[in-house]
Order: sequence, then structure tokens, then C-alpha cells
Amino acid sequence: MSIENLADQAVAFSVPLAMEFRASHSRQGVVFSGPNGWGEFAPFAEYSDELAGRWLAGALELAFGNLPKLERTEVPVNAIIPATDEATAYELVQKAVTDFGVTTIKVKVAQTGQNLADDVARVRAVRSALTANGVADGKIRLDINGGWTLDHAKTAVSALTKAANGLEYLEQPCASLADIAELRKVIDVPIAIDEALRQFAEIDILAIRDAADLLVVKSIPLGGVTATLRLIDRLDMPVVVSGSMDTSVGLYSALHLAGSVPQLAGACGLGTGALLALDLVPETALPKNGVMEVVRITPDSHCLAVAHALTNQEAREYWRNRIVSAWYTSAQDIVAPEVKHAVLSC
Repeated sequence: MSIENLADQAVAFSVPLAMEFRASHSRQGVVFSGPNGWGEFAPFAEYSDELAGRWLAGALELAFGNLPKLERTEVPVNAIIPATDEATAYELVQKAVTDFGVTTIKVKVAQTGQNLADDVARVRAVRSALTANGVADGKIRLDINGGWTLDHAKTAVSALTKAANGLEYLEQPCASLADIAELRKVIDVPIAIDEALRQFAEIDILAIRDAADLLVVKSIPLGGVTATLRLIDRLDMPVVVSGSMDTSVGLYSALHLAGSVPQLAGACGLGTGALLALDLVPETALPKNGVMEVVRITPDSHCLAVAHALTNQEAREYWRNRIVSAWYTSAQDIVAPEVKHAVLSC
């Protein structure tokens, strides 16, 4: 099989979201099968072919690679609150606590078109919902996605810490490591980085250690479970694992990573299935009693057919070409030799 043949056999999908996330109302990508299971390739449109190559390497690992042994078979999970209004945020937290047993909440802030007052109201609603549902000591963490300038961050952290009655950490508060390092000098809230790991060609270990207290790692965008474990070992910092808005099929990579990390620094961002209106399986992978089991999920033929029918020919061609471009740009140099051999010779 050539990579072109694999791309021809991949099944494009589009699954609607229950609410807007990253300015989108659906999640698109492709899935394909190999001797070891199904892989999912769904890099966001703005990502370069080089970055998409890491996603493809992670997807190919799921289908053709051998995953490392597990350290645990279930992992603690946080809920995620999009940049929504405060009433919706309250309802989502209430559902997370009562239905899924989750008591750590990650809140998106710094959304384009919103302001600090919107963020404060949302975070205050999250704390209110936690308290009203019997978990006043539940943890709140913020995901800024690099959306703050350094000057704004200094003001925003104070206001949002007060609204949350304490923050567990800030995730990627500014775009640059230099600004994050400066911010770290003047605030007491721990800082995690995410995009600074995933969206840069070279990893500056010293700069990362200077800027951050912990890492948020996403398996597929970093090239897969094995590649991410190697990166964690190099950086030697506390780790939280997160998904990448995957379907229940692709989420297994992040679940397996969370199960393989020697030590987790907190609840993992794997409860994003709650944001899906449809999935590639009848029952979306969701937390129970605050944890998720590390269990592999195979697409349901009917659900996959429905999700495929929501794509058009243009989208299918786009994803076919994206696989090929990502492979030749960087994925073929990232995947393990045995994965490359399996892809090209099966």
C-alpha cells in the first residue's frame, strides 16, 4: 500500500457539535483502519502541512503501531466549558458534576469578540455551579490559547482568580514563551503550556522550563503516544494529558497516553465527548464517577456512514490530499520505522 492508497481508503467524516467550539459547529477529519485498529486524522484547517504531519504520525501509530504498556487502566478527567454565556456555563458544570462525577473544570477564555467581563462572568458562574452542586472545593483551570498580551494578562489574572475563588493553573496565557516567562515572575498562579509544544518546529527545553510549571500534552498532535512519552521524558516536568476535540475513536490515543504517563499532575482533558452532538459510535466515550477507562473504541458502521454522508466530494478530496501532503512534508520522517514499513507494505 502506498500512502496514496491509504488516503483513497480513508473515510471522511463530519460530526456536528452540541455548541460552538473554536468558532466551529462541527468536527471534520478522516478515519482509516490498519492491522492494529483505527486511526483518526483531523488537524484543524489553519495548521501547516508540517504540523499536520505530526497529527498523521499519531493517527498512523493507532492503526499500524505498537503502543506502550499502561501504568493505569483509568484516568481522572476534567470537564471543558467553551467560551459560552454564563447561564450555559452553569448548566454544563451542573451536568459535569451530577452526570459524570467531574469536579475539575477547564474554562475557555479570551475568545475573539468577547472581553474580560464576559470571561469573569463565565468563571464566576462555574464556581457558583460547583458550590451549588456540593463541590465548593472543585478546581478551576483556564485555557487562554495564547490569547492574552502580557499587559492584559496581568490585569486578567487578578480578576479571574478572584472570580474563580482560586485557580489551579493557566494554560498558554500568551503566545510567546518570553511573555509567559515574564508573566510567571509577577503572578502566583501556576502556568501550563500547550501550543508552545505543539506549534513550534523546535522544542526549546530551557525556555519552556523557564516559562511553565507544567505541560499540557496532546498525543496525536505531537506525533503519537510513543513520541509524546519521549518528549515528556526530555522535558522532565509535571504533565496533564488532553485530547484534541477527537471523536471517541481518535480519543483513544490521548486515553492511552494518559494511561501510560508515569505520573499525572491532575485531571486530564478527555471529556470533550460531551461537546459532540453526533459521534462515530452510538455511545460517546464519557467519564463516569470522574474517570474514564482506557478502552479502545471501533467506529460503528452506521454512525460512520451517517458522519460520512455529512461530507461532500470537495471535503473528501481535501482530506485525501491533506493526508498525502502531510505524509510527504513530515509524517514519513516522524513515524517509527516499523509503522512506515507497515503503511507502505501492507
